[in-house]
Amino acid sequence: MTLTADNIYNALSPRPVRFFERVHSTNDIALDWLREGAPSGAVVIADEQVKGRGRLGRAWYTPPGTALILSVVLRPEPQHLPHLTMMGALAVCELLERLSAEDVAVKWPNDVQLCGKKVSGVLPEVVWKGSQVEGAVLGIGVNVRIDFSGTEFADKAISIEPALGKSVNRLDLLVHLLNRLDDWTSLLGTASLYEAWRRRLKMLGQPVTVTGTDGTIQGVAVDVDEEGALLVRGEGERVHRVIAGDIVLGSVL
Repeated sequence: MTLTADNIYNALSPRPVRFFERVHSTNDIALDWLREGAPSGAVVIADEQVKGRGRLGRAWYTPPGTALILSVVLRPEPQHLPHLTMMGALAVCELLERLSAEDVAVKWPNDVQLCGKKVSGVLPEVVWKGSQVEGAVLGIGVNVRIDFSGTEFADKAISIEPALGKSVNRLDLLVHLLNRLDDWTSLLGTASLYEAWRRRLKMLGQPVTVTGTDGTIQGVAVDVDEEGALLVRGEGERVHRVIAGDIVLGSVL
């Protein structure tokens, strides 16, 4: 189904919604809306995104008609901010599992993988007012029918329809994803959210190489803490707490 303003507003009413056929970034629009007073749960949706932001400032283009592109306004307690990425990834995993997808996992810190390839990315951004948290925006992109064959991403990225071998309705996916986000929003900061996210991590117990702002760490991913940091046991049994970085399974040094 083509996403249109009418069918989105009808399906999501009474949720506050702003829909755009083409945007630079849904997160940018949602951040402005948040500052204007948008309530928690308000959502910005686009059919095409020209300059979506990924982690570490990476840009991402999403063609029209090929994905779910949305940013949700949230008003979390400051101590719950580390759980925003968790709940976004978890909601996407549950969406895929609802479609009977197999081999669904979270790749730390903010990607969802299907059959070992990236199918979704999650990007939270926080708005501060002085030293206080005014709110946050949770951006989510889910590849539905992007064709990566013959591109540099063919071995790294995947879409739902070619992976499952069937067509899916983007509006239905959107409704279910937002429902799951609503449910998990009410459980921000709880052990149940953390444990459900942790169970879907794919690298725990495996050798990893993590490259971040503080350099490269190689070792075994032994666990994650409740704030989402990855715990890597390296040389001399030292355990490193990694907040963010690019992770590769196995030893690459």
